[in-house]
Amino acid sequence: MLLSHILTFLVSLLFLTYYVAANYSAATCSNIVPLINRSDKIFLTDFGGVGDGRTLNTKAFRAAVYRIEHLKRQGGTVLYVPPGVYLTESFNLTSHMTLYLAAGAVIKATQEFGNWPLIAPLPSYGRGRELPGGRYMSFIHGDGLDDVIITGENGTIDGQGDVWWNMWRRKTLKFTRPSLVEFMNSKNILISNVVFKNSPFWNIHPVYCSNVVVRYVTILAPRDSPNTDGIDPDSSSNVCIEDSYISNGDDLVAVKSGWDEYGIAYGRPSYGITIRRLTGSSPFAGIAVGSETSGGVENVLAEHINLFNMGVGIHIKTNSGRGGLIKNITVAHVYVENARQGIKIAGDVGGHPDDKFNPQALPVVKGITIKNVWGVNVNQAGLIHGLRHSPFTDVCLSDVNFHGTRGPRSPSWKCSDVFGFAHQVSPWPCSQLSSQEPRSCAI
Repeated sequence: MLLSHILTFLVSLLFLTYYVAANYSAATCSNIVPLINRSDKIFLTDFGGVGDGRTLNTKAFRAAVYRIEHLKRQGGTVLYVPPGVYLTESFNLTSHMTLYLAAGAVIKATQEFGNWPLIAPLPSYGRGRELPGGRYMSFIHGDGLDDVIITGENGTIDGQGDVWWNMWRRKTLKFTRPSLVEFMNSKNILISNVVFKNSPFWNIHPVYCSNVVVRYVTILAPRDSPNTDGIDPDSSSNVCIEDSYISNGDDLVAVKSGWDEYGIAYGRPSYGITIRRLTGSSPFAGIAVGSETSGGVENVLAEHINLFNMGVGIHIKTNSGRGGLIKNITVAHVYVENARQGIKIAGDVGGHPDDKFNPQALPVVKGITIKNVWGVNVNQAGLIHGLRHSPFTDVCLSDVNFHGTRGPRSPSWKCSDVFGFAHQVSPWPCSQLSSQEPRSCAI
């Protein structure tokens, strides 16, 4: 397993190096958060940090962040983590700081979780995502922050998540597992040139945030690690995800916006999400929207995506009781190799937080454009399953080609309660997708 991760990591580095060298002029949205060169710099070792992989460094991290927060140097401060393995409990970041991991630096989560902080559930979820009540704070956390950078020389943030995965499997968890990195109610966040490894739960989770850039990152977790989503923009706006490699146990990228009646009441959508030049592998989805979309998801662009050994290539998922508007989703220039399904757009996916949801709160899904997709060894081309009382509309497929063996009980496409358009799609999709292009399809 270790050798497999090392090989995957080397492949990802080659991938990122290729894009840095060959695509320096490629389209980018990363300028929404500039990389700031801070003049003030402190070292974790100045605060007692010991990188021997055994010493607990919680006090060192917290003391360094306290210094940054309270001295407030003009332009902010860099917290430099030198080479070594720094074991620590969870800790908070502060505004106007850069957490910089040198080459060979590892920030490693302790597996002694008895003192792991508990925090309130997200208001748009109403409870922990896995269990009622609160949730464990993320390993690296920020709430109400501005101008934060996590970067370096491809150092590693290691969640040591196997102890959490085993509790999930044994059903001995008391609260929802912690994410690896979570920012709440924050803005101007940049995460780049770092390896994220073995998260207990979701890896990078910006929630109620704006102006977030994640680029040149590598995210690794075993294929059987439960719910280790790569990057989950959640009720957030102006998010840019670029030039990264993800191999994990759940969706590579999943855009979310709250859960059933709690997400509807909170009413904060995700919008302005760009995902570009992403490569990855997962038993679940490559590019996902949902299933928690009760605040709405609009204006998502995912392009130049390469997916290998996938469950589903492109997955838009919601359910009765979710409510919310899913609109203007464009996925283009996608290569899928070895997948159970190429495309899935479904209105019957995901559970509910409790029995208080309104089953009549139906989601509206419209304006879904998927174009220039090529798939090899795809078992089923696609499934589009709308809702009887809220059909999916303006679903537009163009230049979509899937190749693979189909069994007699597994037809190429299954469709219901959907209206849209198909052009140059092979195998030919459902009759509900007309060959006459409507004005609403901007292909």
